[in-house]
Amino acid sequence: MRSRLRHRVACEQDRKLTILGVTPAKETDGCTTSAGSGPVSGWLMGRDTDHSHKMLARNRFILLVVVGGAALAIISLSLQFLNLIPTTSIGEEQPLLAVDGRVGKSRKRMSPVLRTQEPNPILEAYGYCNIPNHTEQAWEGHSPADYKLLSVHVMIRHGDRYPLYSIPKTKRPTIDCTLSASRQPSHPLLISFIRHMGQGSHGHWESPLGSVPRLPNHSACEMGELTQTGVVQHLRNGQLLHHAYKHHNLLPSDWSPRQLWVETTGKSRTLQSGLAFLYGFLPDFDWSRLTVRHQWSTLFCGSACDCPARNRYLEEEQKRQYLLRVADTELESTYADMARTLGLPTRQLRAANPIDSLLCHLCHSLSFPCVPVGDGGSGGCLTMAQFAVIRQQQLDDDVDRRRVGLYRKYAVLAMYPYLNRTAAKMERVAKSSEAGRQPREGGEEVFTLSSAHDVTLAPLLSALGLDQARFPRFAARVVFELWKSPSKAQGQGKMRGAKGEKSKTKDREVFIRVLYNGEDVTFHTAFCRSHDHHANQPPCPLTNFLSFVRRDMFSIVNATSYKEACYRHPV
Repeated sequence: MRSRLRHRVACEQDRKLTILGVTPAKETDGCTTSAGSGPVSGWLMGRDTDHSHKMLARNRFILLVVVGGAALAIISLSLQFLNLIPTTSIGEEQPLLAVDGRVGKSRKRMSPVLRTQEPNPILEAYGYCNIPNHTEQAWEGHSPADYKLLSVHVMIRHGDRYPLYSIPKTKRPTIDCTLSASRQPSHPLLISFIRHMGQGSHGHWESPLGSVPRLPNHSACEMGELTQTGVVQHLRNGQLLHHAYKHHNLLPSDWSPRQLWVETTGKSRTLQSGLAFLYGFLPDFDWSRLTVRHQWSTLFCGSACDCPARNRYLEEEQKRQYLLRVADTELESTYADMARTLGLPTRQLRAANPIDSLLCHLCHSLSFPCVPVGDGGSGGCLTMAQFAVIRQQQLDDDVDRRRVGLYRKYAVLAMYPYLNRTAAKMERVAKSSEAGRQPREGGEEVFTLSSAHDVTLAPLLSALGLDQARFPRFAARVVFELWKSPSKAQGQGKMRGAKGEKSKTKDREVFIRVLYNGEDVTFHTAFCRSHDHHANQPPCPLTNFLSFVRRDMFSIVNATSYKEACYRHPV
């Protein structure tokens, strides 16, 4: 057997040498090659010399093509592995924006392809951590050539925080929540940011924000406190948008208090995240021109929060979550195993929401909690396998939530007040940009920053129809951009208007873009999914968004207005 194998290997080697035009040093008995040896050699020698040369040249060419193609494939795969070629979910390559803001400029509108592969619970968790790195993909500030940026409205989730819950009988994770440029992760703006926050008394603060600390300041983090990682995440976010918009003259150097709107909930982690973002976006901003406004509700609903139907949908959604959880036998078995390790009743462990603390351990590269034997428990450590089971149930819940549709109904009613305020601001800015309009004294709100929570961004994404979007990670951002087409396009519109299309063309002179964590998701939103983005004017018309917010979004609850949807008695 082994001799036959050696014979076959030798024959194969002779064949390769012959293809290359090299005569084997010693002919192997019984081998048949493509030229010069074996039983077929007599037939080949009977052909004329020119034909042999042609055959040899062709064989060499085929070999070069095969070898070259293989080499290119290996090189491409290697570069992707090293992240030198970004592989993203969008149809075209995205720009990589470095810490210093350098970016390969492109004004093509990109439309991402939403991910459909089965998610890995551990990889998803690392994505949720959003650990700061040196480059990040971002399409903010990109548009068709010569379009003018009119306004930007940003909603962020606070950055990385200390857990809100502790696992009974375990040691709390040891994390320092003071800020230090010598501790990683850090940022070039961190030192000047700390110094600038010391001047915050010159700013204007709506009650009760004036008494909230502007920096995290505990050497042993308190529950829910923003960490240095969270501060760095938003310094990077703000700096990213600073570089994305700096060529668009969005905020003039002498910006007025009316042009910059900042609002936050009363939690220190949202206030501090908003300030870090603002400092990255507008370094060394003038405190005397800044007013920080307070939103008492995590839904940012202002004076329009009363909505009985929204509360009913939320109760039904919570019931759905509970039933799905208790039906998951693997999840229940995992909780029971964890409870035995710790010496706790399973009900008590479940109420402590252990995934919150375990995520903190994962995001900060800390070992999972361990307990000694005794005190009613078997002792040992909580494991990554147990974490994965809980995380997978959360991913399964996302799928079931989209299938049932209750959450979408809740989200539409929950986020209408915020979306309506945003739509009104955009409409005012659009009207003020019309030719011949007298500008309002102090200008319009051209940059809005809302610093919020996961329970704010998650319903916002759902209300926009972005149900396939991933759950908001730490320091997630949703960006609304308002653009105006160039004068040339407006002139063409007037010419078309002579043919009876004037009003339609005028409506299409102002456009909206929606981005989630730097990806353009405009054409996945409910209000622009059916828009023909391959037409002469590919951006999404602002009128689509206005119609959606003021009427169309309520169709999912069989209503035509917010008041009707909220107060109509269920059938």
